[in-house]
Amino acid sequence: MRAKDAVGRYGENVAAHHLVQAGWDVVDRNWRGASGEVDIVALEGDELVVVEVKTRRGTGFGYPAEAVTAAKLARLRRLAAQWLDAHDLHPRGVRIDVIAVVLPRQGSAQVEHLRGVVR
Repeated sequence: MRAKDAVGRYGENVAAHHLVQAGWDVVDRNWRGASGEVDIVALEGDELVVVEVKTRRGTGFGYPAEAVTAAKLARLRRLAAQWLDAHDLHPRGVRIDVIAVVLPRQGSAQVEHLRGVVR
């Protein structure tokens, strides 16, 4: 596994743990649809949340959430619809969240959860 892939996988694990600690139900991870991949699909109560996780080792190249473009959000909306088509689940609502994870050289991962991201 490449170092970049390992960092991304670690960030997804941190994000999933963050959601579980908040009382959410993580129902799917790394789900592949025709439009790409969803990092995490979770339920917050009866609302389905498609979560994009962005992880960086620092902020020298910008903050992780800055990498989520309008095109990426459009792709995530398509993937949310594809995920719902493939599963027998009827949530009250659907939204897209971004979890930004920064891994400093020392200390714990820094997690920022951006809810209901739209552009």
